[in-house]
Amino acid sequence: MASHRRPKQPSRTRVTVLTATAAAAVALTSQAAQAAPKQDKKDVKEQVDKLYEEAEQATEKYNGAKEKQEKLEKQVGDLQDKVARGQEDLNKLRNGLGSMATAQYRSGGIDPSVQLLLSSDPDTYLEKASTLSQLSGKQAESLRKIADKQRTLKQQREEASTKLQDLADTRKALGKKKDEIQGKLSKARNLLNTLTAKERAQMAAQDAERANRSSSRVDLGNEVPESGRAAAALAAAKTKIGLPYVWGATGPSSFDCSGLTGWAYQQAGVQLPRISQDQANAGSRIGRGELKPGDLVLFYGDLHHIGLYAGNGQVLHAPKPGAGVRYESMDNMPFQFGVRV
Repeated sequence: MASHRRPKQPSRTRVTVLTATAAAAVALTSQAAQAAPKQDKKDVKEQVDKLYEEAEQATEKYNGAKEKQEKLEKQVGDLQDKVARGQEDLNKLRNGLGSMATAQYRSGGIDPSVQLLLSSDPDTYLEKASTLSQLSGKQAESLRKIADKQRTLKQQREEASTKLQDLADTRKALGKKKDEIQGKLSKARNLLNTLTAKERAQMAAQDAERANRSSSRVDLGNEVPESGRAAAALAAAKTKIGLPYVWGATGPSSFDCSGLTGWAYQQAGVQLPRISQDQANAGSRIGRGELKPGDLVLFYGDLHHIGLYAGNGQVLHAPKPGAGVRYESMDNMPFQFGVRV
């Protein structure tokens, strides 16, 4: 027989607890939303610009470490080749002395002085002046050559070992700097992703307007380059307007700041150092009032940014990630000095 009892209703206390819990959850959700407000577009732009500048600073340090690595790799390779050739020469000298020892033995035994032929360190043996008097001129000369060759090989091996350690340290520093750059660019991308598509488009438009991105709108005046090399370098750089900034890139399809200036002057027959701080010493330093088109212009206190003076207060440069090679007012950055190559 089925039960016809009415189901037990929840107590007033239980209803009150559930209602309070739900209200608390709503309040916490509201507080969380208020605690993480949408970032202001201006604040995002300032942070992104700062991250891009820091990434460029790290890029020039990366470029310097990469250049050092390439030099060390060549030096280590040259030293290893010298050691290999030197060892071959040493083996030939020892073989020649071994033949002398064999001949002496067949003719009546090895002279005590010739016993050093079997020594791994004839240099020490030669320090005994009494031994030299017992050697023939040919033997003494051969032993001196062996001793000299051993000293040279020892020095070259030690130098190669030092260079190899330096190379390992440089590669390690290169990896850290690469991670630093990628980390800053990743943070910048994440910040930009907090904006709506419309806000990002507005920011890009404002940046383009501020920089006078379109070359057709830039008034370069009628200033004349100081030299044919400067004119040729500037002309070469103009052909790259619009190509992207890529850290560590030296052209021809993408550039960082010093990569563009180095490539441009290379087209004019001039080899500049790789990084902006070294390019700052590639010629005579000049003030802003002395600038002519094609001169190098350096910005920021640590000289981590460089471009080509284009005339009428404009710089042609590879500015930052997300922007192409373009003209820009020099007033947009802290100018330090110019360099006439």
